[in-house]
Amino acid sequence: MWPWGHLAMAYLLYSLYSRLRRGHRPTAATALVVAVASQAPDLVDKPFAWTFSVLPSGRSLAHSLLVVVPVVALVYSLARVRDEGEEPLAVAFGIGALTHLFGDALYSLVDLEFRHVGFLLWPAIPPVEYEVEQSFLAHFALIEASPEFYFELLLVGLAVVVWRADGYPGLATAASWPVRAWRGVTGAD
Repeated sequence: MWPWGHLAMAYLLYSLYSRLRRGHRPTAATALVVAVASQAPDLVDKPFAWTFSVLPSGRSLAHSLLVVVPVVALVYSLARVRDEGEEPLAVAFGIGALTHLFGDALYSLVDLEFRHVGFLLWPAIPPVEYEVEQSFLAHFALIEASPEFYFELLLVGLAVVVWRADGYPGLATAASWPVRAWRGVTGAD
């Protein structure tokens, strides 16, 4: 799944959770946490595999349920111990990270290509050797019109509609980051 598909799927699931379980729309903080967490497995595995050659595959360490589930459980436990108010952030992190793994396994599961979901149990199951050069440019060159691509665009469209209905949580905060960063660099108030 492409980054925008991961983000859309994670936001949709967290928004649904937030409305059903918590009785309100996502907050700016939870929306931002779910957005970052939805990208986290790729932000860890791809650079460490493709750029630094530390990991065997762009889907290994941070794509493994054997790693992600304990990390999510630890984050959740720490949030509950530290402060009840931080529990929604831990849930947002868990939904974002776990949804990413499901998104990467989705097409292989639909196609009944179970050997391609072995990354979910790395290192117990070794990674699949991909035919594509292991680089960001090589993967983005693969973007093509396909049912999967259109499905992800549909998810993005639906997520934008839901995000709008939720009041665009996180947008103002994210938009202010460049201004705050600039003020920090220049010392301007």
